[in-house]
Amino acid sequence: MKFMITWNLPSATYKTAIERFLSTGAPVPTGVKSLGRWHSVDENIGFHLVETDDGVALMQHAAEWKDLLELSIVPVLDDAQAGEALSRVFKK
Repeated sequence: MKFMITWNLPSATYKTAIERFLSTGAPVPTGVKSLGRWHSVDENIGFHLVETDDGVALMQHAAEWKDLLELSIVPVLDDAQAGEALSRVFKK
């Protein structure tokens, strides 16, 4: 399943978070596949699309950054998957 990780970068942890990102590259744990990561130009927010069936590994990744970032992780569907689900409900 795909998950969208959204983060907010508080001013209080900005420098430490940037230093950690630059030194590690923010790799995902084994069992999680990174599909893309995007940063706002002011570096206040960002988005990371990942794919995994391993909730433990996903939680590990969140825990690795939770001390510096405010995180939100939600399951997401692409258009084809959403269309299939909606077609079941609306029978089209």
